[in-house]
Amino acid sequence: MGGGQLGRMLLQAAANYVVETYVLENDADCPAAHLCHHFTKGDIRDFDTVYAFGKNLDAITIEIESVNAEALEKLEKEGVRIYPSPAALKTIKNKIVQKQFYKDHQIPTSDFIITENLESLQQNVQFLPAVHKIGEGGYDGRGVQVLRNEDELDKGFDAPSVLEKLIPVTKEIALIVAMNEKGELAIYPPAEMIFDPELNLLDYQVAPCQLSETVAAKADAIARKVVKELNSPGLFAIELFITEKEEVLVNETAPRVHNSGHHTIEANYSSQYDMLWRIMLQYPLGNTAEILPAAIVNLLGAEGYNGTAIYQGLPEVLEMGNVFLHLYGKKQTKPGRKMGHVTIMSEDYNELIQKAKTIKELLKVVA
Repeated sequence: MGGGQLGRMLLQAAANYVVETYVLENDADCPAAHLCHHFTKGDIRDFDTVYAFGKNLDAITIEIESVNAEALEKLEKEGVRIYPSPAALKTIKNKIVQKQFYKDHQIPTSDFIITENLESLQQNVQFLPAVHKIGEGGYDGRGVQVLRNEDELDKGFDAPSVLEKLIPVTKEIALIVAMNEKGELAIYPPAEMIFDPELNLLDYQVAPCQLSETVAAKADAIARKVVKELNSPGLFAIELFITEKEEVLVNETAPRVHNSGHHTIEANYSSQYDMLWRIMLQYPLGNTAEILPAAIVNLLGAEGYNGTAIYQGLPEVLEMGNVFLHLYGKKQTKPGRKMGHVTIMSEDYNELIQKAKTIKELLKVVA
């Protein structure tokens, strides 16, 4: 369900298995549309549309959280296998419920307050600096607002939201965890995420990231606990903060394949996409070990350009060794839109960073 770039890469991995694939998405020109066997144009948030789409399928997965979970619950009761389970999806898709889940299960996370509206937010000015996250509907940096002082309160959300204490962090990392229906786990080496401070989108990342043994062990244990407590087969990306005191705190969980795992296509023996197919087809879990360290550069639509996408610097990037280009097939670009990514592989951490910065300067998506 959903036909964006995550669905596209999942379908590319499907070519290795004997499966018949169906996609539900509102946009007939979406990145995944031409790679599936059967495309249905429709709203993934509509109960009747989702139920009609899924009632004759064996298994369903998602590439975005904003799907109709009630329809998935009905389908699950009728025997359709859903990855992740609708119960896990409902816990994660609402950031208020998600934060409460961490608290209830003694999973370390930042302190938070629930705000019902702007008036409620203004009554908690003493909690600033903090991050305001809308309960439902936020995605890719939208629905998240940093509030550093009282003057910025009007940037908050006039809807049920979570106000999270702003914590100084040294690193933001992500671990992708796979769980099958037997409760067996496979976990990928952690990736460090470097964000664009203006767009609040992933700029580039490196995997495996450099962590002390103590922090690596904490992160691994916490990520496993999150998935075990969600009690659902599927693939989960656990985003974590590392503080100056080497505390490890859960930021958010995504119940699906994730941007932080794109590098696994080339850099790991079993990619996150291959792993999800293994889970859905009830095959053994794959090998998560890295072949080589890797970095990813996100290709975002350049500021000031709207229209038919043009990729400047493509030949220069493709001349580089151990560099792998993924364009998502989106015809139209706009500022900040995810248009593709480049994966770089190298034994040398410094080379990864240098190439990532070079590619970011060379490759522009304009119109």
